[in-house]
Amino acid sequence: MRKAAVYCNKVLAGTLTEVKHNHFVFRYEDSYFYDTTQPAISLTLPKTRQEYTSECLFPFFFNMLSEGANRNLQTRQLRIDEDDHFGLLLATAQFDTIGAIILKPIVEQ
Repeated sequence: MRKAAVYCNKVLAGTLTEVKHNHFVFRYEDSYFYDTTQPAISLTLPKTRQEYTSECLFPFFFNMLSEGANRNLQTRQLRIDEDDHFGLLLATAQFDTIGAIILKPIVEQ
């Protein structure tokens, strides 16, 4: 199981979890959910108490990935399987993304 903390404008918004290869879960943090000044991270993931589940990486997060030659270069240099979308997201969405959302890996001990 792999996890990422999802930040919106540098505020912890929620957690994205890859439970297994084809099972993903996104959940808003309580503090973010109850703060009415904080927006939903996406129109497709409105603020709610429920967990969102999907059999593939949510399109909102998948669309944060590079395409074409840039993606090929990233997977080769980072030594990440081309089909490991979550791994590539964890490696590339930590710092300088287009938009307000960044993801930071959560390392559980």
